Amino acid sequence: MCEFTIREIRPDEIYKLEDMLYEAIFQPDENNLIPRSVLEIPGVNAYIKDFGHQKDDYCLVADCNGEIIGAVWVRIISGTLKGYGYIDDETPEFAISLYKEYRNRGLGTRLMSAMIAYLHESGYKQTSLNVKKKNYAVKLYKKMEFKVIDQDEEDCLMLLDLRIGKRRR
Repeated sequence: MCEFTIREIRPDEIYKLEDMLYEAIFQPDENNLIPRSVLEIPGVNAYIKDFGHQKDDYCLVADCNGEIIGAVWVRIISGTLKGYGYIDDETPEFAISLYKEYRNRGLGTRLMSAMIAYLHESGYKQTSLNVKKKNYAVKLYKKMEFKVIDQDEEDCLMLLDLRIGKRRR
């Protein structure tokens, strides 16, 4: 067991977002995993490509004895290629993941709370995310006060208004 700390990602660690993005992909069948080549799809790769070069890019990591075991990051993916959780050009979109062995320990809640606090303090009005309806993380997002604003058979588009109420810390 280790002491978890949450901190900003360092520039020399940005490459680790590739693993975090793969971990963020909902895998409904553990015996038939989606191949890592999914990260090459432009709409997926947009979540990490050249991360840190856009003004709204921000990432926090969960650190366990110097090793990154999870991350939450935001960016605005707009232009011709838009993110799956795109709302508008002023709404950062969430991505979060933890390695499997660190899930269900409250760490996702801590990461999300820290990012929500950062976004609130930075003056953002709202943040969004897209999630598969069958993903167990939907419960976490609802607990964090994200609201479903659109959906289809498989996915939910969720929005968190950062201007109302007291944000969870």
